[in-house]
Order: sequence, then structure tokens, then C-alpha cells
Amino acid sequence: MIPIRDTAPCNSKPWVTWGIIAVCASIFAFMQILPTEARNAIMLQYGMVPVRYSNPALALGFGLQPDGFLSALTGLFLHDGWLHIFINICFLWIFADNVEDRMGSVRFMAFYVLCGLASMAMQWYFVPEYTVPVLGASGAIAGVLAAYLFLFPYARVVIWVPILLLPIFFNVPAIAFLGAWVIWQLYEATTIIVFHNAEVTVAWWAHLGGFIAGSALFRWFLLPNASAVAGVDKE
Repeated sequence: MIPIRDTAPCNSKPWVTWGIIAVCASIFAFMQILPTEARNAIMLQYGMVPVRYSNPALALGFGLQPDGFLSALTGLFLHDGWLHIFINICFLWIFADNVEDRMGSVRFMAFYVLCGLASMAMQWYFVPEYTVPVLGASGAIAGVLAAYLFLFPYARVVIWVPILLLPIFFNVPAIAFLGAWVIWQLYEATTIIVFHNAEVTVAWWAHLGGFIAGSALFRWFLLPNASAVAGVDKE
């Protein structure tokens, strides 16, 4: 299911959202012109590799020097494939502008980064032995989705279900679409626990960590005159 647009009104220009999209897209485009070896070296150095913090001695064998957890931040702006960055940009474009509208640009930037760092921390906690870099804005976006779910639960989201690439669209409440998204993340994350040998190509725990952080923190970042919290109008 790929979201196409939503119906929640946005009353201000989402400069930070646009900036995040521009930075992620620019870095990705730049990396595409690099040789594969150089691109992989950047992702390894600036992506969050859990073993770097769990077993520094082992990480040194991969050429990973201690970085003071800097890669937990820089990894939020790296992507390893066209589909990866396309989906993240779609989610940012559709959902982040409304959340930024309720928080203001400065607060939204802080909220976004905190959710992203929380997502990286949760991924590290559950797979500390992981030796491949965790990349992408997905964890921070998950925090944005949590805020959107509480602030706009009944906004309509138009989604595309790509069955044989046919133009099949559905109009569903945000609470249904994002609720299904959360259930999917839980299913995939718990599958990893049950089946230890399952191949992992997506940082499911990072998604859940970002969503949990967003659910817990979003109220503290809303502008004083925000008209709704948790989907209920203020008096």
C-alpha cells in the first residue's frame, strides 16, 4: 500500500519537511554517481552499525573507529536504493507537512531528530550484533506518523494498492492506514525474534522505536495554539 495524498489541511509552508526531502534526495543522487566501492564505504562509515557500539574491538576489524554515536544521526539521511528513498519521500511529503504545521519548523526539526535517534537506539538494542549499516529516514518518519495518527486520526488517506500495476485506489481513514502499518511492523519485528535465521533487510525495530518515541513525545512539541491534541479539539 503506497499513500498518494491526504485530506488534512496545512496552513503554513513546511520548510523543514521540504528541506529534509531535499537533503536526503541530494545525498542519494550524489552517491549514485560514485563508484560502488566508495558508496559502500560511505554507508558503512556514516550508517549506524550496531556492532560499532556493542563490540568496538570487533568493529575495528571492519575499519569502524569510535564516532561518538554520530552515525546514529548521519544514518538518518542515507538511503541504499531507489525504492527506499521513494517511499520515504512519499511518507514525508504526505504526512510530515501537517505535523510541522502543528509544531512549527524549529520544534518539528527537534522532534524529527529525536524520533530518529530513538529509532536507531531501539534497533541497536534488539540487534546489537548487527554488522551492516542501518540507513534511512524511516525511523524518524515513524515518529512523524505517530504524531499524525494522534492529531489527524480521521483524515482521509488515498492509497494505491499496486496489484499488477493497475490504478487501484482506496480512500481510508488515517487511523486505519497507520494502524495497519504499525501491525505490519510488529509482525515483522516479532518474526525476527521467533525465527532467528530469518533474513533481515529492513530495520523493523527502528520503525517501532521511532513510532513509540513519536507517540510519547509529540504533545511536548506542539505549538501553544495547536487546535487539536490526540484528535480532540481543545476548548
